[in-house]
Amino acid sequence: MIIRPEGASVSKRLESVMAHRREVPEDLNLKRIVERQFDKAAATLDVPSGLLDQIKACNAIYFVQFPVRFGDSYEIFYGWRAEHSHHRKPLKGGIRFSPLVDQDEIIALAALMTYKCAIVNVPYGGAKGGVSFDPRNYTRHQIEKITRRYTAELIKKNFIGPGVDVPAPDIGTSEREMAWIADTYDAFNPGGIDNLGCVTGKPVTQGGVRGRKEATGRGVTFGILRAMDSPGDFDGLSLGRGVEGKTVAIQGFGNVGYHAAKFMQEAGAQIVAIGEWDGGVYSKKGLDVEVLNRHRLERKTILGFPGAREMKDPREVLEVECDILIPAALENQITRENAPRIQAKLVAEAANGPTTVEAEQILLERGIHLIPDVYLNAGGVVVSYFEWGKNLSHMRYGLLQKRLEAAKTASLLAAAEELAGRHLSESLRKKLSVPPDEEALVNSGLEEKMTGAYEEIREIYLTRKQVKDMRTAAYVVAIEKVARAYMELGIFP
Repeated sequence: MIIRPEGASVSKRLESVMAHRREVPEDLNLKRIVERQFDKAAATLDVPSGLLDQIKACNAIYFVQFPVRFGDSYEIFYGWRAEHSHHRKPLKGGIRFSPLVDQDEIIALAALMTYKCAIVNVPYGGAKGGVSFDPRNYTRHQIEKITRRYTAELIKKNFIGPGVDVPAPDIGTSEREMAWIADTYDAFNPGGIDNLGCVTGKPVTQGGVRGRKEATGRGVTFGILRAMDSPGDFDGLSLGRGVEGKTVAIQGFGNVGYHAAKFMQEAGAQIVAIGEWDGGVYSKKGLDVEVLNRHRLERKTILGFPGAREMKDPREVLEVECDILIPAALENQITRENAPRIQAKLVAEAANGPTTVEAEQILLERGIHLIPDVYLNAGGVVVSYFEWGKNLSHMRYGLLQKRLEAAKTASLLAAAEELAGRHLSESLRKKLSVPPDEEALVNSGLEEKMTGAYEEIREIYLTRKQVKDMRTAAYVVAIEKVARAYMELGIFP
């Protein structure tokens, strides 16, 4: 039974538990949250404690303070790069520019990257980087200087390279910053044939791959669609199959949130609420994602969108009544304070660490299930893997087989016409004869990775009695794969 804050009172047992929990401050440290999630899964496994300690530990952390000159003055910036696990090479993880960046956050995100790569079967170790500043307060030229100097610091200590550690975009960074990083690395390593593989998420003209910008949001949609193909996996949920007509609320309208909203709407879902840093908008009839995005680009805010009710508190969108809630912003957004007011039937975590440990327990007790971040937002690293492979092969996807595929399809259509005794229209024949381009191949690969990973998680969730939720199942998948890798290396017997 799903308990709703409206229309039904919260059970006395849950009220008692909540009262007890409020007596102790909630732990919002992301590093400790990830470690607790790891420990919960590890407790169900027969893996040596020493090996578990190795998997859990962050192998290396580089902290740097570097000056950047702006005009006649200097400003000191603080940056980090964490390399969590070297069981696979190279390491992989984004770079974020945010005033909230600190060492514990970077270590936690690097750990999530280790587990994420293992879950979606991408052969990387996990890493993460960041610089503590707010890009909104700096000019484009200043951000470029900060990015290039930070890259130089990583190069000095060998914390970046196509075979060492490969960054990607994250909060506060984009294709632009990745192009600057690639250019800086190339300047420090003249003549390196694989230099473009030092970073992913680059513009297509600078060695990027089509589909990378949309990858995380598209991967979120693929993950939700696969989960909704078998809604019986989630005890107590009566959502029905597919997302057609399902109501969706999304917190965050950046790259991930926008593309998740766009692709969910294209799949037939009804986007009823979207929240941003300065507030949110709600419409029971649904929001047109593309029109809202144009409004945001013109006004620099989603507020004031015609026909929608404004929400002044950015977190209010989390409490909207809906079928699926997609947190796509920052960590610690669903806490024990607001978890009793969540009205979604399913929470799909597009952000890293949006739900605290205590909040998740409350949601599960109320019959609200989660698709965990450690799986669901892995679309970015999957397509980064494709981009990295493209950079090392120096070959665009689909190039060699394009003409062959077109000729093969034309022959099949001709044979079908001969058997049927009738001809296809020229427009239909042309449409059917077009071979898949790079973006189509990338999206196909992404869907395969996300679907295959869900199947592995689902198998653990349904067959192991000690595993009670999808997050624990995902961590079990990750830990077992990383443990196997260490054993294969001969580090552990």
